[in-house]
Amino acid sequence: MTTDLTEITVIGDDDTGLVARVTSLLFERGANIEDVDQAVRDGVFRMTLAVDTAEMVCTEATLRADLHELGEDLGLDVQVRFPADRETQRIAVLGTSESHCLEALFEAWTNDELGADIGVVIGNHDDLEPLAERYDVPFHDIGDENGQQNEERLLEVLAEYDVDLIVLARYMRILGPNVVFRYEDRIINVHPSLLPAFPGAEAYRQALEEGVRVAGVTAHYVTTDLDQGPIITQRAFDVPDDANLEEIKRRGQPLEADALLEAVRLHLNGDVSVHRGRTSVREGERDYQLGLPDEVDELTPDRPVDGIVDVVDDATDAESEDADRETEPEPPAN
Repeated sequence: MTTDLTEITVIGDDDTGLVARVTSLLFERGANIEDVDQAVRDGVFRMTLAVDTAEMVCTEATLRADLHELGEDLGLDVQVRFPADRETQRIAVLGTSESHCLEALFEAWTNDELGADIGVVIGNHDDLEPLAERYDVPFHDIGDENGQQNEERLLEVLAEYDVDLIVLARYMRILGPNVVFRYEDRIINVHPSLLPAFPGAEAYRQALEEGVRVAGVTAHYVTTDLDQGPIITQRAFDVPDDANLEEIKRRGQPLEADALLEAVRLHLNGDVSVHRGRTSVREGERDYQLGLPDEVDELTPDRPVDGIVDVVDDATDAESEDADRETEPEPPAN
């Protein structure tokens, strides 16, 4: 969403009349709705609105209170984020056991390269707790003995730390609509394949079994459809003929961290937006790597390309016209 608009997210059980009640309240307060999107998944209703509140006829505090009161009446959870609320952004990092992506985020944060704070690390195991402690960041384990996540506890932690962005740093659990809908276009995941190829679990193994020569990684926004969210950044690497699974992981993991970190920067800087399931990057002075490095262009052949037949035909037609002119008889002299 545009950063100078107020973001309103409405979550709850699906029912009739919900959209009308919320939009009517906004109209009565003089707030102008710029964009609205709604969806239902597994009985969970979600509506996100981008609202211009610059000329509304009440204060921000009043609008927030009125929306929360309406939410209580309708059994809805209503979140309101005014532009000023997002001046200092806070990240929650979710992980399981692999540390490379979390380490990259921590290094960028300590080097003041993120422009946001890592407020909390959340895991479904406690493997990453020592790394979080080293950087003096709170850690919460929301998994049971089998690593199954407690989504209610997850939502409580995210609310406790007032999280703006959720980063899945090789988090090996699927988030349900109750979480995804609340943080629409604010959850970034990194997947170890060049999506849409090899979605789901064991992506590197899938690539190995299919015999690919080029594999890669993808950072994308999370949606309720597994590994089908809008793509932000990608990286690629060669797969040697004799590569095993460990070799592919060794080549891919540094690129996972790199692609994820670049996607997070794009989001935090407000330079990436989502429209109809695709991302677009705002033109500006920042230099991002979205896919392969620029050096690859120098090694990529630029010919042949389709169209040579048309060129040949045009040249042949021109030659025929010249030949016809040369063979035409000269007009008689007067």
